[in-house]
Amino acid sequence: MPRRRTVVLVVLDSVGLGALPDAAEFGVTPEAPHGDAGAHTLDHALAAADVDLPNLTRLGLGMVPGVTSLPTHDAPTGAFGRMRERSKAKDTTTGHWEFVGVELERPFRTYERFPDEVMDAFDAATGRGHLGNRPASGTVVLDELGEEHLASGAPIVYTSADSVFQVATHTDVVPLATLYAWCEAAREILTGDHLVARVIARPFDGAPGAWRRLHEHRHDYAVEPPVPTVLDALKDAGREVVGIGKIPDIYAHRGITRRVPTRDDMDGVDRTIEVLRGGVDGLAFANLVGFDAIYGHRRDAPGYARALAAFDARLPELLAALGPDDLLMLVSDHGNDPTWHGTDHTREHGLLLVAGPGVVPRPIPTRDTFADVGATVAELLGVPWHGTGTSFAKLLFQQPY
Repeated sequence: MPRRRTVVLVVLDSVGLGALPDAAEFGVTPEAPHGDAGAHTLDHALAAADVDLPNLTRLGLGMVPGVTSLPTHDAPTGAFGRMRERSKAKDTTTGHWEFVGVELERPFRTYERFPDEVMDAFDAATGRGHLGNRPASGTVVLDELGEEHLASGAPIVYTSADSVFQVATHTDVVPLATLYAWCEAAREILTGDHLVARVIARPFDGAPGAWRRLHEHRHDYAVEPPVPTVLDALKDAGREVVGIGKIPDIYAHRGITRRVPTRDDMDGVDRTIEVLRGGVDGLAFANLVGFDAIYGHRRDAPGYARALAAFDARLPELLAALGPDDLLMLVSDHGNDPTWHGTDHTREHGLLLVAGPGVVPRPIPTRDTFADVGATVAELLGVPWHGTGTSFAKLLFQQPY
């Protein structure tokens, strides 16, 4: 087999495939004493709306262990399976880092509220005080505090079950450059004992009752991975690493050779196809965050199902853009069951579908770590990788790769 010229890795953010064995240890509350045990993002979302996923079904998604919402296929066209997350967390940064060989022994710190020493330092940096400082949905917090923000000019600070410090400001009140400077200051404050995975700038516009979050101007300020990653190895070997959507931010832009911003998930698919058609000698790495941000956290199960159907309808375009030696991998970084308790992510198996002209349709045994994805990408691109993860590249082809 020739060496792959382009591997396309697309994260369907939060499209989990059923609870992991340790799910009962996560998300425990008085209302949910069994935590995330029983969560299943894909099955529960699809139960909420009458949609079909013919193209994902054709790849073999309905044949993955634990998936009951889709039919099996007599002649699947892809390799199909699922993955366990080894790191003891269920957040975006941890999942994405594990994809590229970083397994965390301890999860990032999360907050119900940030302590006074953090907020006092942030207020000194902005000179305006703050509103909020609590876990919240990004849309709900605007409904609750947006008008007060317009009147006072104080930024809205909120967090979630992720390790994030989010700052929302209206573009008529705070210019984008100022918001970004405030978030850079927050990033410097949130270190040491108060380290969080990401500080996120969340600009918005509009009026009360019709706020609009400006996703294209969102910016994440992430901590750098603590050890070299597969992305670093690819870049050091002279391969391209094109980060599409929020991918560059998740890795603090390390190991990325080109950044391609996106407005939303369908724009993300468009940009990925454009990148493929332009040619990439290496990895095209995209994240489609809408499943998580727009539907999972808002517990909109029918909307989640319709978003899956919208992606499914675009899948033939992605496959058609592959060259004869190219390969598409679809993965997910955690779950976010839209029928589950609260608004948090859920501890679930990750999706794993692989397709391309040379891929042999077959089941992929459940992987013991997300890091097998990065190890496989490295082998497919002929780049040595001696870190965490075991490549399954040889399972994908009839002849040894």
